[in-house]
Amino acid sequence: MKNLVLMTTAGCHLCEVAEGIIVSSLVQDCVVEAQDIAQSDALIEQYGVRIPVLVCENSGQELGWPFDADQLLAFVAQLPGS
Repeated sequence: MKNLVLMTTAGCHLCEVAEGIIVSSLVQDCVVEAQDIAQSDALIEQYGVRIPVLVCENSGQELGWPFDADQLLAFVAQLPGS
């Protein structure tokens, strides 16, 4: 199972678009959790001007916006499985 975290925040239009791509594209061996960066000063510092960002919990690899379905699937395919 590949555990991914979508760095996001409320009212972010690009985050909503990214979430739509993720929901419509990802395969069954992935679990995606949304993380609102507004809950942490450290996350705001790290991701505040870059969201949405999809982060692999296992490897720390990131897929930054902009991305489309093909780029998302390529990113997930090269991630290590757990």
